[in-house]
Amino acid sequence: MDNQEILDKIEKLKTAKLLIIGDFALDEMVYGSTQRISREAPVLILEHYDTKKILGAASNAAHNVSRLNEGKAGAIGVYGDDYYGGKLLELLEEKGIDTSLMIKDKTRKTTTKTRISGSCNQSITQQIVRIDRQTTTPLSSETEEKAIKNIKKAIKDYDGIILSDYHLGFLTQNIVNCAITEAKKHNKIIVADIQKDMEKYKGVTAITPNQPDSEKQVGFFIKNEEDLAKAGNILLNSLELEKVLLTRGENGMALFEKENNEIIFNQIPAFNKKEVFDVTGAGDTVVATFTLGLCAGLSAKDAMYLGNLAASIVIRYFGCHTITTEDLKNEILNNNRI
Repeated sequence: MDNQEILDKIEKLKTAKLLIIGDFALDEMVYGSTQRISREAPVLILEHYDTKKILGAASNAAHNVSRLNEGKAGAIGVYGDDYYGGKLLELLEEKGIDTSLMIKDKTRKTTTKTRISGSCNQSITQQIVRIDRQTTTPLSSETEEKAIKNIKKAIKDYDGIILSDYHLGFLTQNIVNCAITEAKKHNKIIVADIQKDMEKYKGVTAITPNQPDSEKQVGFFIKNEEDLAKAGNILLNSLELEKVLLTRGENGMALFEKENNEIIFNQIPAFNKKEVFDVTGAGDTVVATFTLGLCAGLSAKDAMYLGNLAASIVIRYFGCHTITTEDLKNEILNNNRI
């Protein structure tokens, strides 16, 4: 595949419209500088100088989609009747994500992870503490029914679905079953980005687990190519999938596809092993790019290639980072991808 072919395939990512269903959350980053210890207790005193709010969890997956396809992204999730709920919706809308089907639940908190970091003249900025605001009780039947209604209403308007499960409670079995059933009914691609409880997603088009989570699912460590092929086969068959994209960190990615009762196995190396600063959010980038590729009519192998390329860029930045198709094209044109 020459560079022009790759550039044409990257451009196609803009054509697909995706619905992201899952655990929407907000990351709040609080920064301060410190010079002294409190007299009240042996703790640092921080002089606050900045607060940033960033889209996290399923919100980050949606943000990645919106950046790549120029705002053709919709969201279905839950938020609370609180300050952070308003900020979450505001930020999603600012990033071009349709929030009209998000559900307010007064019994739940808006999932928010506040990281407080400090620095002084002699040190770099370091995280001191994290405060989590979240509701861990099961989703109410009323909210679940609204979610199912919204999925049925929205699905015909999208080319595909991402189920983004951060295990914060929104993706109940009933909601997952509805999404899978409606996707098959309307002939839509549905991809699940999951870490555990994989049986819950039996019948989706594809999953995008990492290697450690895949090892837990199949019950053995992947030490060589034979183990890798065995694990891929088990995941495909036991979960009734069409494809598995297994992300392997510095070892790249492996793709398993079922075609005409045969399993096709492809591997590619990691495109960037030298400039790795932070892998936070890279999984969201991969599932966004891979799913857009599938929905835009690319082969799964090409979609994997672009997902790998996208991940190689975002891991050069601290925190969750998103990219555009222009960033992908520049990476190809500058020959920096390997």
